[in-house]
Amino acid sequence: MSTAFKFENEIVQRSERAKSVEFHPTQPWILVSLHSGTVYIWNYQSQTTEKTFKVAESPVRSAKFIPSKGWVVVGSDDAFIRVYDYGTMEKIKEFQAHKDYIRCLCVHPTLPYVLSASDDSVIKLWDWEKDWTCTQTFEGHSHYVMRVAFDPRDPNAFASASLDGTIKIWNVHSSAPKVTLDGHEKGLNFVDYFSRDDVPYLLSGSDDYTAKVWDDKGRGCIQTLKGHEHNVTAVCAHPELPIVITGSEDETLRIWDANGFGLKHVVKFGHGRIWDIAYQKGSRRVAVACDERIAVVEIVC
Repeated sequence: MSTAFKFENEIVQRSERAKSVEFHPTQPWILVSLHSGTVYIWNYQSQTTEKTFKVAESPVRSAKFIPSKGWVVVGSDDAFIRVYDYGTMEKIKEFQAHKDYIRCLCVHPTLPYVLSASDDSVIKLWDWEKDWTCTQTFEGHSHYVMRVAFDPRDPNAFASASLDGTIKIWNVHSSAPKVTLDGHEKGLNFVDYFSRDDVPYLLSGSDDYTAKVWDDKGRGCIQTLKGHEHNVTAVCAHPELPIVITGSEDETLRIWDANGFGLKHVVKFGHGRIWDIAYQKGSRRVAVACDERIAVVEIVC
């Protein structure tokens, strides 16, 4: 195992259990959602809290920036989606979106769409230009839908990961999945897209303690990343570096080579279980959401 990659300049913010983290694209901000029902924006440069939103009495598992509107969109265990103006902190919209916990929200990179995924096994597409109307419902999973991700190459496509053990690939205009990928031994917690040599792939993380790399055309698994000692809860391919990062309930981050998928480095944070990983485009910064803290680090070669 090489130690070619390491983490430096770690900034830690003590926090209640953080369930999601996301960088703002232009401000030095990280959006954090908490199991306590609060969402806050943390300035990692000044190491101060910019804004705090008390959303609900139940956990908030997903919060995302909509930078083009100056909004934050939030999904919580009370099955509601709420939208806030992060300049004025005004609540813009509130509505019941599902029949059970909302596990994940995903904002489309160019269109006025937000996907929501729920423990009711359903995914929904919301159009904020139509006053947050649900324009499509996607059914096909048989267990909680834990994660959804838009395809960066196809504005009409997205992938989903479920505790039913499958990844499904969808078109936003059809309620039935186009492709189902099945290869993990237990349920899935995470799915995301990445490219290698300009070829698109999918990444997944599972309760079987592994991450997998998939051909996104449905031809199956091309690599399994083994080594974690507990559920793999987050997976991402860094856009600036040739690495894949996996996070787990074993309290470690693992860094893998994005070409041969060999293990490069193991980081034991010591901040509890890891629930989410976010990268900042154009930099080497990574944010990590843990049980006891959020951490912002820079990856150096």
